[in-house]
Amino acid sequence: MKLALIGAGRIGKVHAQAIYSHPDVTLAAVADFHQPAAETLAKQYASRAASVDEIFADDTVDAVLIASSTPTHAEYLERAARAGKAVLCEKPIALDLARTRDALQVLSEHPVTCALGFNRRHDPQFSALKKAITEGRIGALETLTIISRDPSPPPAEYVAESGGLFRDMMIHDLDMARWLLDEPIESVFAVGSSIIDPAIGEAGDVDTAMVTLTTASGKLCQISNSRRANYGYDQRIEVFGSLGMLQAQNESDTRLRFTGEAGQVEEKPKWFFLERYAEAYRLEIGDFVEAWREKRAPLAGAQDGLEALRLADAAERSLREGRKILLQADSNLDK
Repeated sequence: MKLALIGAGRIGKVHAQAIYSHPDVTLAAVADFHQPAAETLAKQYASRAASVDEIFADDTVDAVLIASSTPTHAEYLERAARAGKAVLCEKPIALDLARTRDALQVLSEHPVTCALGFNRRHDPQFSALKKAITEGRIGALETLTIISRDPSPPPAEYVAESGGLFRDMMIHDLDMARWLLDEPIESVFAVGSSIIDPAIGEAGDVDTAMVTLTTASGKLCQISNSRRANYGYDQRIEVFGSLGMLQAQNESDTRLRFTGEAGQVEEKPKWFFLERYAEAYRLEIGDFVEAWREKRAPLAGAQDGLEALRLADAAERSLREGRKILLQADSNLDK
C-alpha cells in the first residue's frame, strides 16, 4: 500500500512512525498547511512533501491518512472517497452530527475502505479484554467502569476549539463503551465541573466529568474523566459480570513492582497517550491495510465515529440540562 499522510503535527508524527514500521506500507507523501513541517517529516522517513491537491490527484496513492486539524477531516475524507482512495481518518469526522452524516453519505455513494482513529480498540490489553468478554469468561456482563485521566490540562485556547471534553477526550471512552457493551445504549446521564483550571471553565468547558450509560438490557457503564493526574496517563477498565471480573491496568515502562518491609511500590503509568498507545497505533495501521486488502470492514469505521459523537452530544446536553437523555433508534428522535 502507498499511503499518504495529511498532517505533520504531533499526531501526524505518531502515524508516520507507525506507517514506516509496517513492512507492506510506503509513506508516499506528507502534506501539511505548514510546508516546512511536511518537508521535515517527509525527509525523516524517506518520503516527499506534497500539497493536499497533489495527493488526491495522484493515481499511485492507494490510501490517505487524515491527521490534520479537526475542521478539515470531513472535507478530506470526502475527497479521498471521491478519488477512490482508502482512508484512515483521525477522530472526530466532524464536531457536529449533521456534518458527520454528510460525510457518511458521500462514503455510501463512493464506497472505499474507511477506518476511524479509535486506536484504543487496537491496544493489546484492551483487545484481550474484549476477547475474554466475548468468550464468556465473566459470564453475563453487568457493569463496566472506564477511567481516563490526562496528566495535565490542555491550554485554554485549545479547549475553545476542541469541541469540549466530551467530543475531544471522552469520545474515545464512549467508543470503548459501545465496543465492550456490544448492545444499544438507551440513556446517557452526565455531570461535570471545572475544578482544575478556571480558564477551562471560562472557555465554556469542564475539566472533570462522569457519565453513566444504560443499555437496552440494563447493563450499566460509568466513565470518569479528568484533565489532570499528576502521576501520569491513567487508563484503566473494569468489567464485572455474573462469573467474575476483568481489569485492564495502567501500562508502565517495565511493569516492575518492588515489595519490601514498608510495602509495595510500582512505577508510575506512562506519561501520555503517545507512549501509552504507541503499539495500538502500529496495530491500527496493520488492521487498516488488511481491511483494504481483504475488502472487509476495519475494526473501527465511520459509523462508529457517528455513534460515538452522538453519545458525546447527548452527554453534553445532559450536563447542560441537568437530566438523563433518552436515545432512540433514530438519533433525530433523541429526547
